[in-house]
Amino acid sequence: MSSQQPTDEPMYADRVYRSSMGFVSGVLLLALTVWLCGDAVLRGSGSTPWIGLAVALCAVPLIVAFTVRPAVFANEDRMRVRNPFRIIELPWAAVDAVRAGYSAEVLAEGSKYQLWSVPVSLRERKKANRQQTRRNAIDRRDPDSGDPTARGRASASAAATEPMRANADRIVDELQGLAELNAARPGAQGGVRVRWSYEIIAPALIGALLLIVLIATR
Repeated sequence: MSSQQPTDEPMYADRVYRSSMGFVSGVLLLALTVWLCGDAVLRGSGSTPWIGLAVALCAVPLIVAFTVRPAVFANEDRMRVRNPFRIIELPWAAVDAVRAGYSAEVLAEGSKYQLWSVPVSLRERKKANRQQTRRNAIDRRDPDSGDPTARGRASASAAATEPMRANADRIVDELQGLAELNAARPGAQGGVRVRWSYEIIAPALIGALLLIVLIATR
């Protein structure tokens, strides 16, 4: 009779945080760029087709970098931040804090890294604060008063116990909670690793240089 060997801890899919508005805007900009540059290539004359190709080579990677690409992936062991030109891997043990002021950022090993995919909206934060203030005012009312409207509002407020938060603040709270919860895990140890995204940088630079040469020699 063979003894059962202990199994490793189960692996869970990453939580993914990205800006849906940024993604949609990026897709629209890419479609517009392809349409304009494609028209220049197909219908242009002289150096115009080459200029269209150079613009596309420069613009497409930049549009992808700032709109479609940014994302934050988080699991039980680490957080991976995919910014426009860098990928930062942060084991939870190396994370000092995740916070949101005028921008969302993570502090680790004395450095600060922005979370491009978690945009902070001051307008949304003020709106959430106003809604929370109104909810607190309703909670302080006497639900046993003779006003049925007040009783109904108090009951609805009591049912919704989750505090009102802006989306960026909620995501930052989740990431901070994951860091505090998983920092002691064996798989969450290690240092921060940063990698430059040359697959984005190289074509954008080549396209920009080609565009400068074409315009200068036109």
